Amino acid sequence: MENIYLAIPLSALFGSILAGLFGRQLGRMLSHTVTILGVALACVLSLVVFNHIVLDGNTYNGAVYTWAVIEGIQFEIGFLIDNLTAMMMVVVTFVSLMVHIYTIAYMHDDPGYQRFFSYISLFTFSMLMLVMSNNFLQLFFGWEAVGLVSYLLIGFWFKKDTAIFANMKAFLVNRVGDFGFLLGIAAIYVHFGTLDYVEVFKQVPNLLDVTVTVIPGEEWSLMTLIAILLFIGAMGKSAQVPLHVWLPDSMEGPTPISALIHAATMVTAGIFMVSRMSPIFEVSDTALSVVMIIGAITAFFMGLIGIIQNDIKRVVAYSTLSQLGYMTVALGASAYSAGLFHLMTHAFFKALLFLAAGSVIIAMHHEQDIRKMGGLKKYMPITYWTSLIGSLALIGFPGFAGFFSKDSIVESVHASNLAGAEFAYWMVLLGVFVTAFYSFRMFFLVFHGKERMDEHTRSHLKESPLTVTIPLIALAIPSVIAGYFIDPIVVGDFFKGVVFVDPAHTAIAELKEGYHGVFSFMLHGIMAPPFWLAMSGLGLAWYIYLKNDALAHFAYNKFRWMHTILDKKYGMDSFNQVVFAGGAIALGKLLWRVGDRFLIDGLIVNGSAKAVGFFSGILRRIQTGYMYHYAFSMILGVLVILTWFIFGSKG
Repeated sequence: MENIYLAIPLSALFGSILAGLFGRQLGRMLSHTVTILGVALACVLSLVVFNHIVLDGNTYNGAVYTWAVIEGIQFEIGFLIDNLTAMMMVVVTFVSLMVHIYTIAYMHDDPGYQRFFSYISLFTFSMLMLVMSNNFLQLFFGWEAVGLVSYLLIGFWFKKDTAIFANMKAFLVNRVGDFGFLLGIAAIYVHFGTLDYVEVFKQVPNLLDVTVTVIPGEEWSLMTLIAILLFIGAMGKSAQVPLHVWLPDSMEGPTPISALIHAATMVTAGIFMVSRMSPIFEVSDTALSVVMIIGAITAFFMGLIGIIQNDIKRVVAYSTLSQLGYMTVALGASAYSAGLFHLMTHAFFKALLFLAAGSVIIAMHHEQDIRKMGGLKKYMPITYWTSLIGSLALIGFPGFAGFFSKDSIVESVHASNLAGAEFAYWMVLLGVFVTAFYSFRMFFLVFHGKERMDEHTRSHLKESPLTVTIPLIALAIPSVIAGYFIDPIVVGDFFKGVVFVDPAHTAIAELKEGYHGVFSFMLHGIMAPPFWLAMSGLGLAWYIYLKNDALAHFAYNKFRWMHTILDKKYGMDSFNQVVFAGGAIALGKLLWRVGDRFLIDGLIVNGSAKAVGFFSGILRRIQTGYMYHYAFSMILGVLVILTWFIFGSKG
């Protein structure tokens, strides 16, 4: 099996190298063929691994090779393959395979066709290395690799100023989170003396009482500090407030990469990492409360911004932010299995929604404003029905995948006994209404109502080609059926021995006690507040955007101040631009004026030249050419020497 484990990431890497270095020689068809075959092989082998690990009950933890040995500490590249890893491998490779196939049609006319396939395969390799790691060194390698490739993909259309701005923004914001992440890994290395997961987790109970001085006079629990530093890294990758600002702008990249970033790779890395580090987080209630509150704020307030977005991809992007908040809330409530379950179901229906949005964009000749769409149902039936499935899964409609995972999170938070749980519960509950409203606002404006596009666009409307619709159908299937795996993933023993939960944190335990089968769970869900809030949001969207659009104009005029706040994204982008970007530019100008222009140019370079010129001007006057001046200077010199000699000898 070791060779199979190694072949899974390397098959994606091999395809990436071929398309990237030899794409021009291979041509378009061979380039997409080798990358798709590489990811398809990774997907098939991941299913083999899933069978071996999950169904047959095996676990693998071993080193591939030793990278370095420093003072007796080994830095290794190795794999930890357990139920969590196997699930992530299947999700990552399956979604990536669908995106690869979809890309054939979407990027058909793009001059960077081979380069794009190389990048998305490299992205898949990086994510696989991250989830398969058994130590912090390899985790950090995969962590930074997905960040680097996301930079390349967001700015793929590098001639667009907005794309370059977006990829630089993503890169810099993630560096903030990664700095905290790196400090957390450094603290683990210093205090644990190893970077191996298993060895670190074994030592956690021995370091519970250790404190460190962060601020003079203030002692912090070492484990709390490490957990919060690691979570800062997760805040960057998984786009939690206030490090969320890069994710909506990542829409500047092509739609396939939007699906890959938002569904199964980069943004889920933080959720995966916190779940993997559960033995560390579980010993700090403070860290868990921080995680829960940050997630709750993200879930509700980012969802509100989605209500006023008119770009079809940005609506879906803000729904990703909100859903990542739900996953983070689950982690903070110690409901890791519920958070990971939502990660899995979300990967399917969010990839579906992004690819469906891309299908609409293709049909609309790359028009993305939903106000210029409408009535597309009759032109694009496959896109319509798959979009409906994705939207119903997103809002948590009973029977769809999102219903089981989202309700599991809401119920777990409601049962949590940690500080901040009540606040988080109300945020995620209100977020259900908001999610349903903005999701079906977009759905109704795009597929129903009057046709608002121009005549030229209308005359060319048609369903997308098979390379687009097949991935849509393939993703629609798990968007429905994946939720029925709530047992064993959430209420069963799927993560037993993989994710650690302190017995004092009873959220999942209470959820398990109240679970009496899938249909009982659905019946309970229909009578619970989340269902009625979701139906209220859907019904309000239907009434406003299909029956009485005057209400939308009335609400806009009445609450224009709120629209302005949401449109400006609570001023966070402006604050970052003025304070951090503007502050960095101002600091750079100050250092240029003082350091470069005044000190270096003014004093050192030009100053030394002026000093030489000044003294040479004085010395030049001594060179007069008159003999008696030189004779006088010689006599004066002799007198000075004699005086020094006489008085010096007396001393």
